[in-house]
Amino acid sequence: MKLDDPFDLTAFNAAMDTPVRLEVFPAIHRRIAEARGVVEALAAGDAPVYGLNTGLGGNLAHRLSPGEVAAFQRQIVAGRATATVGSLGARIGRGWLLYRLLSAAKGTSGISPALFEHLLALWEAGFAPAIPEYGSIGAGDLTQNACAAMEVIGEDFELQPKDAMVLVNHGGVTVAVTADALWRARRAFGGAKHAVLLAMAGYGANRGVLEPELVALRDAPGQAGAATWLREGLGDAGEPRRIQEALSFRTLAPVMGAVEDALERAIAVWEAEVNGVSDSPVVMGDAMPSTANFSNPALALALEGAALALAMAANASVQRIMRMMDPALSGLPRYLSPVGGGAAGMVPVQKVAGSLLAEIRHCALPVAFDAPPVSDAVEDVAPNTQAAARKLGRMAGPLRLLAGIEGMVAAQAVDLRGEAAAPLPAQLHGAIRKRVAMLHEDRPLGGDIEAVAGVLDEFG
Repeated sequence: MKLDDPFDLTAFNAAMDTPVRLEVFPAIHRRIAEARGVVEALAAGDAPVYGLNTGLGGNLAHRLSPGEVAAFQRQIVAGRATATVGSLGARIGRGWLLYRLLSAAKGTSGISPALFEHLLALWEAGFAPAIPEYGSIGAGDLTQNACAAMEVIGEDFELQPKDAMVLVNHGGVTVAVTADALWRARRAFGGAKHAVLLAMAGYGANRGVLEPELVALRDAPGQAGAATWLREGLGDAGEPRRIQEALSFRTLAPVMGAVEDALERAIAVWEAEVNGVSDSPVVMGDAMPSTANFSNPALALALEGAALALAMAANASVQRIMRMMDPALSGLPRYLSPVGGGAAGMVPVQKVAGSLLAEIRHCALPVAFDAPPVSDAVEDVAPNTQAAARKLGRMAGPLRLLAGIEGMVAAQAVDLRGEAAAPLPAQLHGAIRKRVAMLHEDRPLGGDIEAVAGVLDEFG
């Protein structure tokens, strides 16, 4: 893979999972060498340059002599390696390293050639620093980056002027955490979409609201595409059972379209982040100005929007699960039990669905607006971007299981309705029945939920 090529979400996640060789062309080395000449000239001079010959944050006024600049590098790293609690895992560590290489290759970070080659060798060797979970408020990932940097440099690697700032003052951890969160959220929603198809078939839902001429009356984000996908997946429904349905069925296209739009917006913002530069300061011409690029409020807000959209879709899923078990609405046996009487059927899974929804709603609560002032109030605002990404990632697991419940309940409804489904729902139903038998007598269903979620993973 060429280090100069733009990365999208799929390529970045693939690189975090599997060994990828990075091709480094001569132009990258030239850019790094040219920028390095500027750094060395400024380090030997008298003009104050933030993070090169000054203190950081609240210590901005402190000046370093030229002789102190090199020795100060390890102090910068060690003194800020204060992130805490466990590790985000090897996958995030690999993402952090990849982002640092991608950004440094653009030639504005001022990285020394020796450090660049060291990072590249670590990448090729499969190295993944252990990065603690807590420490970033979205104004760069300083404390987490410093923990990663301590592992990168070990006891022996000698940092040159500016190298410490290259390692610690950027948003690399947030980039990696967000890539993982968006990947898992998009995959969970892909499975949920297929559970919806089966629910529409099993419920015998009126599909008239999906007709193109009705959808075209309003150009809502994603609605037309979602309606087309549902309409094509469901095929010809014949005469509807009812004039109209509960809103959890009737508003599927607007809700699904809004989720697709929110996820795509967040992915687009993330792709601008991963292919950009979040360092501060940077080398520009013969100077090293500070930037504001370490702050990523647009990404934080996009992540919050995606989480809220997914929570809305999750609530609708719970409602559909309950509607399918209501004989007055579905026309099917109570709780979808073919034996009736005192049988619980599928009603106990409503409690599980409610529990999962509570987790999802909790993860949708916004965090992007309330970071406290730090560092003598010099850093007085921050977007909490990584916290927003982490909770989106945590949401993916409950979303996946909730889709498993909807798919399981819908498959039971298809069996009881006894109607032939369109090709895609029929294929999905068949795949579920290969792993999970139709419910007759009451039995434990927890394992079935996980099995159906696994089937949906394959379709999503």
